[in-house]
Amino acid sequence: MIPLTPPPLPGGGSFPVDFVIASAAEPQQLAQFANQLVGKAFQSGIFIYADSDLKFDQPQAEVVFDRDKLRSQGVDLSQAGKDLSTLFGGNYVNRFSIQGQSYKVIPQVKRVERLTPDQLAQIYVKGSDNQLVPLSTFATLKTTTEPRQLNKFQQLNAVRIQGVIPPGVSLDQALRFLEDQSKAILPQGFTVDYAGESRQLRTEGSKFLGVFLLSAVLIYLVLAAQFESFRDPFIILAGSVPLAISGALLFSFMGLTTLNIYSQVGLITLVGLVSKNGILIVEFANHLQETGKGKLAAVIEAASTRLRPILMTTAATVVGHFPLVLATGPGAGARNSIGIMLVSGMIIGTLFTLFVVPSIYVLVARKHVALAAEESGTEAEVPGLEEVTT
Repeated sequence: MIPLTPPPLPGGGSFPVDFVIASAAEPQQLAQFANQLVGKAFQSGIFIYADSDLKFDQPQAEVVFDRDKLRSQGVDLSQAGKDLSTLFGGNYVNRFSIQGQSYKVIPQVKRVERLTPDQLAQIYVKGSDNQLVPLSTFATLKTTTEPRQLNKFQQLNAVRIQGVIPPGVSLDQALRFLEDQSKAILPQGFTVDYAGESRQLRTEGSKFLGVFLLSAVLIYLVLAAQFESFRDPFIILAGSVPLAISGALLFSFMGLTTLNIYSQVGLITLVGLVSKNGILIVEFANHLQETGKGKLAAVIEAASTRLRPILMTTAATVVGHFPLVLATGPGAGARNSIGIMLVSGMIIGTLFTLFVVPSIYVLVARKHVALAAEESGTEAEVPGLEEVTT
């Protein structure tokens, strides 16, 4: 028995790994290649369970007519087919009533009388002049195995390989393994696709980079409008976001979580949360420059003055999201992923922000003292320069 947790997102299947092979080829070929992939999956050691949904395990008996013998016996082919359909089909032809209850009339040979090929001699069909002819004189019974169902995917014959992966193995890793093996096994004319959670990962997971860049650009434009500068938003984002993202991904590389859709949501949220620390420092440093201080002195005082509110807001964020890291039970993996990304990213991002943002500020930020002096029309007092008289 393999316990499975229902997927937290709608549209998921029963198994996390849901790999589809589609082609216009016969189902027998699809089953052959699918069984090879299942064998490779078990040999890899990254699957607890793997199987395909196309199995030729349904016994089927087929009555084969010999047309020459059929004509020699004077039996009409269509009449023989109708007789067999009535004897084996199980369709009701009428109803009758007994004591107010309605019952179906089903003309059919008893099950015990149609189990073996030898019992064909006991079955008769109508021949010429309404004479009964034994079925065994012109028919044989062919036994085969057929699939219980034939699946279609995008109007093609398809087989689905479904599997379960152990803890510590990501869904992306399992799918990459099947994709690599498919390239080596499948001939031309066979395509691979996905269903369930695997399809969500492949279709939505590839959009993370675009969403992340769009969120960074949006924050940059908002900050540029707020500070009326293109330099200050660059200082805030370059000094805090890369380090926070790197710190959060470090725990993912250590195996504490995987880079799934929930951790991606946590990373995008982290961009806005960690940018707050840089905003506090840069905004106050600009204000100190306008009072006459140099960039280095202004940013040092801003970092020390804003240290308390930065630590307080960071602590509130970490403490508020830390229960997600310790969550257990159904759906705990989703909450753990978001919690680990936010908690680790905020702690590491805050520690480095206090040192990296001031460094970038000294190199990139503009001198607000000179601009204030030009706007007011008065001479600004610049430290370190002596007044020259002539």
